[in-house]
Amino acid sequence: MNPVNYLYLAALLFTIGATGVLIRRNSIVVFMCIELMLNACNLAFVAFSRMHGNLDGQIIAFFTMVVAAAEVVVGLAIIVSLFRARHSASVDDASLMKL
Repeated sequence: MNPVNYLYLAALLFTIGATGVLIRRNSIVVFMCIELMLNACNLAFVAFSRMHGNLDGQIIAFFTMVVAAAEVVVGLAIIVSLFRARHSASVDDASLMKL
């Protein structure tokens, strides 16, 4: 399979994720769309790495996965605290968390 096809797939996945972030109001769905965008970037990094014949893109994709894992921990903690305080997972209620 041609590596350009992987880049098209990465662009499509990133577009779906960006659309979900802009349109949806549920914080869990927005969070999943951000993860989809990160995975699309990882796919593009690996495709470019394969096209150029080096491992730099794969190493960057690995570090992106580490950052995404840390983001999951922090993001879910924020979503749980928002849900406990407001009994809603809406993004619109996030501004009400201020003191």
